[in-house]
Amino acid sequence: MIALTVRALIPVVLLIALGCALKRSMFTDEGFWSEAERISYRVLLPALFLHSLATADIDDLPVGALAGALIASTLVVAVLVIGLKPLMRLRGDAFTSVFQGSVRFNNYIGVTIASGLLGTQGVAFAAVCNAAIVPTVNVLCVLVFAWFGSARLSLSGIGRQLVTNPLILACAGGILLQALGLHLPPGIEPALGVLGAASMPLGLLCIGAALRFGGARSWAAPILTSSVAKFALMPAATFVAAQFFGLGSHALIIAVLFQALPTASSSYILSRQLGGDAPLMAGITATQTLLGIAAVPIVVALVPA
Repeated sequence: MIALTVRALIPVVLLIALGCALKRSMFTDEGFWSEAERISYRVLLPALFLHSLATADIDDLPVGALAGALIASTLVVAVLVIGLKPLMRLRGDAFTSVFQGSVRFNNYIGVTIASGLLGTQGVAFAAVCNAAIVPTVNVLCVLVFAWFGSARLSLSGIGRQLVTNPLILACAGGILLQALGLHLPPGIEPALGVLGAASMPLGLLCIGAALRFGGARSWAAPILTSSVAKFALMPAATFVAAQFFGLGSHALIIAVLFQALPTASSSYILSRQLGGDAPLMAGITATQTLLGIAAVPIVVALVPA
């Protein structure tokens, strides 16, 4: 299992490294990467979620149990992190970065590894994981930003952020189509598939371009806190929840895998938009991406087969 996970991570690491190199050599303009992040976050990644959720063959998957375990573990860790905030002695905007680093996950890496481990079944599992976790963490993060961020949001602002979030909308659309047994129109379905496929390489390049190794050294305690929550507390909570919901071996492995993934580059984008500590968020993202190379295979290997 370790060898399979490492093999699935190799193209992910190579694309992230390529993005890092391109940012420092050929495409140095911040505006280019900012627009690339925007199209990835608002167009390509939603297309991937909508297409994968609407077309996934989930008839033989334990959808309810898998979603229940993922949502329950996410909520438990979120409550724990918020409860521990007084001990962290952080400003509110810095805490939003620690929170995102504790609960958000990198969709691109998750889909890539799941596909490498289980093939088409892994893609279907990944679709269920995205449907369960993406809306959950986005709602939680918007609420945390509204309470702790420097740009405090009103109730109407919170509602606007939730109903216009492209990832939440895409997941809602895909879940609705799947639940109603409807199919995407013949012309739209392949177009969404192509857009979704483009989201993974572009997203990984953007992650590499967003890495800020120099700043990461300045925030040892927040980075350590979020990384312990992400790579230890979250997988452990997921494993316990999976036992409660009775998940089988493949579903258990994918559930723990997704909850052990490093935080996403979209965390940095959201931090800039909603009044968080964006430099700290970049440091957390950079460090967790590197730690994930070792942490993800170890966590997956510890899951009983």
